[in-house]
Amino acid sequence: MQNLDNVFNIFGYSSGFALGTIIGITIEQKLGSGYLSLHIISMNFADKIADELRINKIGVTMLPGEGGSGGVTVLMATVIRKRHSEVINLIETIDPKAFITVNSAIPYRGYVQTKT
Repeated sequence: MQNLDNVFNIFGYSSGFALGTIIGITIEQKLGSGYLSLHIISMNFADKIADELRINKIGVTMLPGEGGSGGVTVLMATVIRKRHSEVINLIETIDPKAFITVNSAIPYRGYVQTKT
């Protein structure tokens, strides 16, 4: 990094760095490599969501929970990134009010079901 004594050089460097980061993230999301961890919280439709996910070859773990307005069920699933939209749409058709979080996941041990 040389010539950073000029404001335009600093602006150019920071703009290039930001643009490279944005492009890299966009490409990674489009390629769809890797896994995502989904946590789904549903008050009334957890069994139906779990059944549909299992029919679609997605493993699901169900945990009982207690929310602010009563009992809930927390569903946990790990899916390949390419199926992200499909899984979210499936969940939302069953329970539009389900609370869903999505995190990047790196499987460490065990088996992750994939649909080819």
